[in-house]
Amino acid sequence: MIPISAVDLPPETEDLVLAVLRSGQLAQGAKVAELEAAFASCIGARHVVAVNNGTTALVTALDVAGLQPGDEVVTSPFTFVATLNAILEAGAVARFADISADDFCVQPDTMSAAITPRTRVLLPVHLYGQCADMPAIDALARAHGLTVVEDAAQAHGATVDGRAAGTWGIGCFSLYATKNVTTGEGGFVTTDDDAIADRLRILRNQGMRQRYQYEMPGHNYRMTDLQAAVGLPQVARLATINATRRRNAAGLSAGLQDCPGLRVPSIAAGREHVWHQYTVVVTDESPIGRDKLGEALTEMGIGNGVYYPRVVFDYDSYRNHERVIADLDSVPVAVDVASRVLSLPVHPKLSDGDIDRICDAVRSLLGG
Repeated sequence: MIPISAVDLPPETEDLVLAVLRSGQLAQGAKVAELEAAFASCIGARHVVAVNNGTTALVTALDVAGLQPGDEVVTSPFTFVATLNAILEAGAVARFADISADDFCVQPDTMSAAITPRTRVLLPVHLYGQCADMPAIDALARAHGLTVVEDAAQAHGATVDGRAAGTWGIGCFSLYATKNVTTGEGGFVTTDDDAIADRLRILRNQGMRQRYQYEMPGHNYRMTDLQAAVGLPQVARLATINATRRRNAAGLSAGLQDCPGLRVPSIAAGREHVWHQYTVVVTDESPIGRDKLGEALTEMGIGNGVYYPRVVFDYDSYRNHERVIADLDSVPVAVDVASRVLSLPVHPKLSDGDIDRICDAVRSLLGG
């Protein structure tokens, strides 16, 4: 089986983890600070604050945005549920803007149409490793006096016009096991604002600036030094990791181009894709539907996944939620895309033979 994702830890990871174990300093300490500094240097952010997972990163970012009850956040309907859960946990109201079928990201014009007098935050999602149209979203936020919170969970090292994801607003990254950089669980919040960074660090540490010096109600959102030790070698190699993913994506696109009933992913002008997922769209011309294609590939030993099978609010737990303002008719592109997307393996552990095997299997099923 060629898996849809694979964890690839550099050999020095074991030595770093053992050093932490032997030090006796397992909780947040010097290794977390080292990881924060390394990622800040990697993406060009002034501050990186490590937390215990990507959802926490979103919740904390929304907290420091100063949301009040009834304030609204405009985001993408085509995302993992953590995006919506974080908005609700922060006490805000979620509104949704439709996406583009080309980059799978929320569109600035639909975001603009979703803004109301209660809107306080624009929350674009950089899906599959490609950034949303951040210059336009940044301009929209400035025009309306809104805060930008970036869901960059899948976009470590992705850029728009040379500027990295996580540096356009308050950035939120996940370090879950399948991400381009992983600590098993973990996350980063990024900002260039000194005051916001200071507040983030206090919030993650039970509201303490120093031990028993409480400045605000806070949380335990700390990362451990053990997790940081796992992440450090990957951050050091992030450029290489992403280059390998780009090479693999290029090989898949070359092998699947013009395949009947299949649209390969595209890269928008000015953007650097980091290929957290390689996601194709199964069109009406396909001889079999998306789900049948995925099932057949699994039987052939080709891992695949649907990210995501429905728009995020199209579940019983959200349909009648008083703080979820959405209907399917308002996001037709996202609804259609959710029924057609299929992700194929693109991770760095693939061989050239694996890529050929994936392409041959897809073509054999679609008649290409």
